[in-house]
Amino acid sequence: MQIGVIGLGRMGGNIVRRLTRAGHSCVVYDANQATTQALGGEGATPAASVKDLVGKLHETPRTVWVMLPAGKITEATVNELGGLLTKGDNIIDGGNAYYKDDIRRGKAMAATGIHYLDCGTSGGVWGLQRGYCLMIGGDDGAVRHLDPIFAALAPSVGTIPRTDGREGRDPRVENGYLHAGPTGAGHFVKMIHNGIEYGMMQAMAEGFDILRNRGSDKLPVDERFDLNIPDIAEVWRRGSVVTSWLLDLTAEALARDADLEHFSGNVEDSGEGRWTVEAAIEEAVPADVLAASLFTRFRSRQDHTFAEKILSAMRFGFGGHVEQDAKKPA
Repeated sequence: MQIGVIGLGRMGGNIVRRLTRAGHSCVVYDANQATTQALGGEGATPAASVKDLVGKLHETPRTVWVMLPAGKITEATVNELGGLLTKGDNIIDGGNAYYKDDIRRGKAMAATGIHYLDCGTSGGVWGLQRGYCLMIGGDDGAVRHLDPIFAALAPSVGTIPRTDGREGRDPRVENGYLHAGPTGAGHFVKMIHNGIEYGMMQAMAEGFDILRNRGSDKLPVDERFDLNIPDIAEVWRRGSVVTSWLLDLTAEALARDADLEHFSGNVEDSGEGRWTVEAAIEEAVPADVLAASLFTRFRSRQDHTFAEKILSAMRFGFGGHVEQDAKKPA
């Protein structure tokens, strides 16, 4: 299939590479033309503007994947596309947009006959090799038409054991992509995913902080332990119940630098944690852990603990997120 991709950052560029390797034809545009031309050298067709990108899409219905930060830049780009595309064409927002914005934009596009799909995309900087877990919202017909795109981006079944009792259920889920529901549902599911991620990261970070401080001179001498934190992270990866990709990333960071001196512990949040807590408030659902993990990120910008360095290391590991005003880890 032919598809346009706007926004060629850490994830957008690799989405293009994965689609190109799967045999799809990509027309690409980024405000940074050097990035656009670089992907042109890897088999994509570069475009000089959003209008130029749409003009180079010859396969109908036309499809454009928007991979930009949530907010004004995505809003402006979708609006521009709405004026360039026509009935039956597709817009996919694959960034971390707010689901209520998707619902509003979806209604506006539907009035012109354009299909608007929201796609929560998880996989970070590793998506090119591992594939992307996709959570999709939108019209069923449009989602099914675009199945070859989603299937190419998703991880596939791989080596993960199948879950007993799933006979007769949607096979796409086992391949790593889900049609979650109508417009907005995809980003809503991804939003809650990221809120859970906050809590999991916080629990792991606090645990390692407790381990590291067991040698404190404030404790009785016979209760002090000089623990090897990198080795604990590594042994937990081998058959323990807390085995996870987050633990893999933590173990890798600690193996390189046991004190995580390249991280300050200034932990940013990109919005999904806040939106998850807002959703919990709207639904009157208790979310103690998720709320506390969000507020810890706010506090981390005032003073820092080893736990927050662990959080920074994990964020860099899965998403390439570099601390503000901090150098990239070696």
